[in-house]
Amino acid sequence: MKRFALVLLMLVFGLLFMASFASAEAAPPRPPRQSNGLALTPPMGWNSWNKFGCDINESVIRAAADAMVSSGMKGAGYQYVVIDDCWHGERDLNGDIQADPKRFPSGIKALADYIHGKGLKFGIYSDAGKKTCAGRPGSRGYEYQDARQYAAWGVDYLKYDWCSTYSQDAKSTYETMSDALRASGRPIVFSLCEWGQNKPWLWGETIGNLWRMSGDIYDGWESREGRENGMTNILDMQQGLEGYAGPGHWNDPDMLEVGNGGMTFEEYKSHFSLWAVLAAPLMAGNDLARMSEETKSILTNKEIIAVDQDALGVQGHRIAKNGDDEVWAKPLQGGGRAIVLFNRGKETHKIGVTWETLGYPAALGLSVRDLWSHKNLSKAKGSFAADVPPHGVVMIRVEA
Repeated sequence: MKRFALVLLMLVFGLLFMASFASAEAAPPRPPRQSNGLALTPPMGWNSWNKFGCDINESVIRAAADAMVSSGMKGAGYQYVVIDDCWHGERDLNGDIQADPKRFPSGIKALADYIHGKGLKFGIYSDAGKKTCAGRPGSRGYEYQDARQYAAWGVDYLKYDWCSTYSQDAKSTYETMSDALRASGRPIVFSLCEWGQNKPWLWGETIGNLWRMSGDIYDGWESREGRENGMTNILDMQQGLEGYAGPGHWNDPDMLEVGNGGMTFEEYKSHFSLWAVLAAPLMAGNDLARMSEETKSILTNKEIIAVDQDALGVQGHRIAKNGDDEVWAKPLQGGGRAIVLFNRGKETHKIGVTWETLGYPAALGLSVRDLWSHKNLSKAKGSFAADVPPHGVVMIRVEA
């Protein structure tokens, strides 16, 4: 009898196992992830890291929001005020992340409300690992809980870093936070700060809205010993990635260094012009409350910002190179082109571009607008050339 009962029990378990297997086999496949519909043009704003690093508090962030409005940056299109690393305190008994009580005594919700009251949007930072790059609590294992907290605080933008991730799979890790943000019930732009190690441009389009494709930028013209990723080095990394960018999903060559003191005025103009022709996110990284008029004139150049924010959403690329002389071009809505004549050399060079290189008939007459001098130039046919200062640019817009 016992033997019969044992056989019967084994048969029941076998049938249950087969039923569960058949059920799993019959389950419909998960539908493909869709875009979240945000950031249809590259995000514009300010981030605390490049200038302040960990030396942040609520007064610094409020001052940046105030200056974004009073300087004219808000009027020029900047929206997001983003706190980077070091805002974190500890998790409470329920596991909810808290702000550092000394740096942010009023709390993150009050800060978000202040920024929203200025007509701006609020961004925050976390990390895909157990710890952030500065050793604060990361979101690994708390993705949905943190996303709910961010939504409750009124967060509009999340920068999600890649420190302390060890053997984690990048794509699935970012998918988890992407799903958590969507489940939070609040539209939150998702910035993948993965440094390009796992080629996020190949898989990031429906996961996030922008992805870093290099390590951190530093405030210099080019790499030097001990400091990688100068401005021109990151620029070169962008060539060939233009096909992966478009409305809602952008290659991110990192935040702007304009006004931080490591480059000249001409070099900063080049930096801003090239980021615009790349359809890059324009996230200022300087001290907005104390910026010079020169810095303000760069960051609030509405004609160049219009190139970056062009609704066609095409990333420009280098179309010609002759030694230190380069031409970068970006197609625009309506059939025009934005063109950057870029001089990497140490002497003034005359640099030109032909209409055929731009895809126009040689005999076509085009109007030419200088975007730094804010002047209409003589109508041109067949080609255009200009003297370009060392480490500088001439940026024009041509249209039929």
